[in-house]
Amino acid sequence: MATHLVAAARKTFREIPGVVVSAGLMPKTVKVRVGGQEWNSRVSKFFKKPESHLVHDPNDSLRTGDVVAISPGWRMSKHKRHVVQRIIAPAQIPIEERPPVPTEEERWAEALAKRAAKDERRAVTKAAAEADRLAKITSKRELRKLAKKQAQIEAAEKEESIKEAEAEMRGEASL
Repeated sequence: MATHLVAAARKTFREIPGVVVSAGLMPKTVKVRVGGQEWNSRVSKFFKKPESHLVHDPNDSLRTGDVVAISPGWRMSKHKRHVVQRIIAPAQIPIEERPPVPTEEERWAEALAKRAAKDERRAVTKAAAEADRLAKITSKRELRKLAKKQAQIEAAEKEESIKEAEAEMRGEASL
């Protein structure tokens, strides 16, 4: 991964405070409700319109009722686009008794390690495919050589049969 792209992607995003609505139903995922407002032009007034986001919780450290800070991150799945930054206020179990929430640097290091492993696997697969392709090319060459020899043998047999037929015709003509 290019370092300038990583640096650009590491720009700090805004933190959005929210409350964990459901936790423990999906692995590494919690639903967080964040506040929002909607303008009603008819009444000329803002009304509350909370939004719910599916948030990536790598260590399953959040519980229902926790107040957390989330931020937009890279897309983890079809609907998960946010990641937990920190726990602002725990609801039930103290923070010390839970698995820690990974920092941004830890998440980036893990993502870069996964990318490096994936690139390595792809390189191995590509090298194996190239070796297989070269093996097929050499076998095709051998098949071509074999086909050429077979064609030469058939041509020689055809010439022999023609000569025999000519000899028979001459022998018949002489009789």
